[in-house]
Amino acid sequence: MPKKSLSKGERASYDLVILGSGSTAFAAALRAVELGARVAMTEHRTLGGTCVARGCLPSKNLIAAARLVWEARHPRYRGLSQAQMAVDFDTLVKQKDELVSHYRQGRYQSIVDESDAIDVYYGRARLAGEHEVVVGDRRLRGEHVLIATGSRPLIPPVPGLGGVPSYLTSDLLTVGEPQELHELPGSLAIIGAGYVALELGQMFHRLGSRVTLIEPSERLLPRMEPEVGDTLVPLLRKEGLEVFLGARVTRVERTDGPDRRQVALRLQTGGHGDVILADQVLVAAGRQPNTDGIGLEEAGVELDAQGFVRVDRLLRTSRPNIWAAGDVIGLQQGSQLATPVGAFDGAIAAENALAGAGREVDHTVVPRAIFTEPEVASVGLTEEQAVRTGHRCACRVLELEWVPKARATYRTDGFIKMVADRDSHRVLGVTMVGHDASEAIHEAAMGLELGARIEHFRQMIHVYPTMAEALKLVATSFFKDVRRLSCCAD
Repeated sequence: MPKKSLSKGERASYDLVILGSGSTAFAAALRAVELGARVAMTEHRTLGGTCVARGCLPSKNLIAAARLVWEARHPRYRGLSQAQMAVDFDTLVKQKDELVSHYRQGRYQSIVDESDAIDVYYGRARLAGEHEVVVGDRRLRGEHVLIATGSRPLIPPVPGLGGVPSYLTSDLLTVGEPQELHELPGSLAIIGAGYVALELGQMFHRLGSRVTLIEPSERLLPRMEPEVGDTLVPLLRKEGLEVFLGARVTRVERTDGPDRRQVALRLQTGGHGDVILADQVLVAAGRQPNTDGIGLEEAGVELDAQGFVRVDRLLRTSRPNIWAAGDVIGLQQGSQLATPVGAFDGAIAAENALAGAGREVDHTVVPRAIFTEPEVASVGLTEEQAVRTGHRCACRVLELEWVPKARATYRTDGFIKMVADRDSHRVLGVTMVGHDASEAIHEAAMGLELGARIEHFRQMIHVYPTMAEALKLVATSFFKDVRRLSCCAD
């Protein structure tokens, strides 16, 4: 509840009113308070938004648990026996809930409780003008307004899907809401094969579900380097997941199986049809912005064709005192739908709104990762993007079997690819599929941020053996055959 109690129709004034209370909103609120401002946030679900409540934090908790189960059953080392670890899914979910609640209290609720400059108003908010926000029967006036309402799962118009009321989305990871899943599905069909589908699909498979991934594109993760999909698809299939590429779901309907009610998904794949039966369906077909029903059009805020808020490089919308940041701006100005990007931009929006800082966003170097096993991580340009933007490209791909740490731990599935400008040797992008790729990618990101060339990665001494050493080795491969070098030699 807000610390400031408003009676019906009463108005409270703030320097900044933020629609939303997720990572973007909190980053903006904290920077605003540092600038001496009074801030209001609004929230109609759970304080803290998607990442902490039903996204990043709970998913990584359960993915790590599933990895323990899988590794116990599939030891990589001779001399280690299989162990059949029992899975109590409901108890796993309850410990996940405890973690999320503890984290939300410590990192979000306590900040609000301890601040005299931040108020939170619960309920659905909408703009009633350039400076006016209505939350229920309460009215807030903001010298500036920040739209940070985030995104939600996109539900594709698949015939029959609406008649399956129990279909799942990534909201299954939520805490204390009806969408939360407490029973492990015997079988699960996933519509989509993006990062959410891949992470949750492998997680459910490792915990004991039979999982089918259905992707309309002919290639997995088509915006990434082609080597990513070429590596992941056979690994996932080898692990036991069923993967359909170039497959379109034409209809979803309930059906009575021999022992239980199931869901039938009719697929169109390369000119012929298939039918997939599953106990439950998970829709993971992308994200859509939370911009509907909040008065943006009435306030004169322009949206793009997909409903994302249009912003300039200062994160200002088409109205001079209304700003936007986070998932709600989509790919505007090169942004990405990612928590750290939203948080970084939220602080910039607050500075520009309240202090006239004039800071422009720069999304050139944004590391990103998919927490499958092996992990996928990338930063900068792909080879295709580099060529398209006019670079004479030099690229090298190194299989992980030539990385000592990968060999030593029997984790050789994967590769690292470095994209560089042929003339200047400046590194333009790095993609890695492999164990701890999400950690190693930060060295590449720092290199790109500082304008590093191939030689900088090659000449830097790395700890031996580490997965980050893959960066040194792939850089060395521009000049030498690393398969014929002794350990640590360059």
